[in-house]
Amino acid sequence: MANAPTNGDRPDRKLSIAMVLFPRLTLLDLIGPATALAFYADIHLVSSSMKPVSSDQGVTVLPTCTFDDCPEDLDVLFVPGGMGVIDAMVDVELLRFVRDRGERAGYVASVCTGSLIQGAAGLLKGYRATSHWGWHDVLASFGAIPVKQRVVTDRNRMSGGGVTAGLDFGLTLLASLRGEEAAKSVQLMMEYDPAPPFDVGTPDKAGEALVRIAEQALNAPNECATMIARQKASGFLLDTAPAARSRSTTESA
Repeated sequence: MANAPTNGDRPDRKLSIAMVLFPRLTLLDLIGPATALAFYADIHLVSSSMKPVSSDQGVTVLPTCTFDDCPEDLDVLFVPGGMGVIDAMVDVELLRFVRDRGERAGYVASVCTGSLIQGAAGLLKGYRATSHWGWHDVLASFGAIPVKQRVVTDRNRMSGGGVTAGLDFGLTLLASLRGEEAAKSVQLMMEYDPAPPFDVGTPDKAGEALVRIAEQALNAPNECATMIARQKASGFLLDTAPAARSRSTTESA
């Protein structure tokens, strides 16, 4: 694993950050952190191919590189969440990439249910982590230690809560990588001074009736049950999946 970058790292060096794309990712999970970090980073939008990737809002995202072409040693490996996570968690090619780069990255990072993909890749065993409140209970099935906070840092693992927490996450990560002044200046440039019209942004504030409506719309209880049962039955897929063929072997076949 690469050493986690610190505030003592050269401030003029662009950070190398890979952000993983998969079908039906949540756009704000990706764009929030990217906006906070882009002033100081080269951001690689990574997918299995160079084909456009559709978000769960219907907006498509263009990859900048494939799993094979992504730099091997990264300052940050980042995974967003989204409605496509339930499928991404059993995508062996994606999991293999996440584990490979994550084991060497300075930081292994996620927002929303992206932490479940990292959990499925075996990267959160024994680490404190968070996720979207609707899927929070799934974390423990991967050996993670669930924590209900907006941003959770445990050694070189950093995770953010649901969707809008991506901005808080991005600024927190930037402060760790490039110092508090850099993060404060970016927050000001983004004019990030949240004042939501309703104080219902967490289950505790929303109340039981509104939570039930949100859970049904998200299908969260059913997905949680499926994810937990699947992990209990199959374990970590990468521990049982056939080894990947090398690119040279594939090309010569």
